[in-house]
Amino acid sequence: MDVKYITIKEAALNNNCPECFNNQGLNLTFKQKFVENKFYKSLTEETIQEIECRVCNTMIYPIRWTEDIERVFKYHQKAFIPKTKSLKLKKLSWVLIISSIILLALLITAALLWL
Repeated sequence: MDVKYITIKEAALNNNCPECFNNQGLNLTFKQKFVENKFYKSLTEETIQEIECRVCNTMIYPIRWTEDIERVFKYHQKAFIPKTKSLKLKKLSWVLIISSIILLALLITAALLWL
């Protein structure tokens, strides 16, 4: 099973980075979980948020957030609307479902004919 996170929304923040103290490099990213395997593709409700400094290439974890970063994060989180949950069956799934239905119909027909 292949699990990915697709980017739904990005926002540049004008706050100071807690690592390098630059105020132009912070980037907030909202991502949503995407699962794919042989049978289906699915976009789940699970989301993650990341803040990264593009100047010093550092992930800023919540323990290092300042009050200003926290306030801006909450503002963007309220405005964030994730994509709706979805499930799409692949060809292999449809082939298995249809062949199962046909096999079941044949078995029922054969059972009725033998009675």
